[in-house]
Amino acid sequence: MTSKVIYQGDLRTECEHLQSSSKFITDAPLDNQGKAEAFSPTDTVATAVASCMITTMGIKARDLELDLKDTYAEVTKYMEANPRRISKIDVNLFIKGKLSDKEKAILENVARTCPVVQSIHPDIVKNISFNYN
Repeated sequence: MTSKVIYQGDLRTECEHLQSSSKFITDAPLDNQGKAEAFSPTDTVATAVASCMITTMGIKARDLELDLKDTYAEVTKYMEANPRRISKIDVNLFIKGKLSDKEKAILENVARTCPVVQSIHPDIVKNISFNYN
């Protein structure tokens, strides 16, 4: 088992990663009867896209002996109403470090093919931009 999710009431869940015991909470968003005091479940999906991209780029960077420390992403999630679902995810990656064109191409491919991106429904638009310093 990977995780345990407990309903706390008032549209809040507590999510525990069983191997590490780390936890986070989710709240329903304001536009869906919630308080928006934490990530919503759909926020975690959109955020997982960027987290997976950066993690897999980090793995490849380690293999290539590159340092991507302080690389970050800005994520925007868009929702549709009927049915209520994520319609689009924008991920703007800001990659730190001095990279050749070949290294950039390798890292971009790794990011675009990370497991979470591959798991997102194909109808969800994924706008991904790579920005280098």
